[in-house]
Amino acid sequence: MQKNWYLIYTKPKCEKKVASLLTKRKIENFCPQNRTQVKKIRKSRMVDQPLFSSYVFVRVEEEKISFIRQVENALNLVYWKGQPAIIKDEEIAIIKDFIHDHHDIRLEKTPVDKTDIARIIDRPGFTIDGNLLTLKNTSIKVNLPSLGYTLIAELDRENEVIGKQLAFGKELSLATKN
Repeated sequence: MQKNWYLIYTKPKCEKKVASLLTKRKIENFCPQNRTQVKKIRKSRMVDQPLFSSYVFVRVEEEKISFIRQVENALNLVYWKGQPAIIKDEEIAIIKDFIHDHHDIRLEKTPVDKTDIARIIDRPGFTIDGNLLTLKNTSIKVNLPSLGYTLIAELDRENEVIGKQLAFGKELSLATKN
């Protein structure tokens, strides 16, 4: 049987608990974590928070969906047109690559279009004038049509190398079909 990615709706602030319980039951899951900087009065620190609040991705066969509903703090699967919504493998891979390369990611709601493909819709542009490299745009956006979200990340100094590679097409770990 073929395994598909599904989306579980959880109780608020229970994403990590549900992912941990699924892992204990040996069910493949993915709870994307967004690394954000929290600033206190005198110091700042990086904190991991779920990227999609109240959602966890799970990869199971269709027959095992009933076991997912029995997990504590998991409310239900997300449905699309009366059927459990299937998330494409490519979109999961893109999310994994994006959160690996960027932090302080923002989500923007977009219309759901199951026929569209996941792609970069905006990326940094660079201009080379002799030895001078100019950064035109400092954010990168990736569209996730089956989820109805766009991931947005601002480039900073440590991500500038990634932005250069994206701009020049030397290394592209995300889908770029238009």
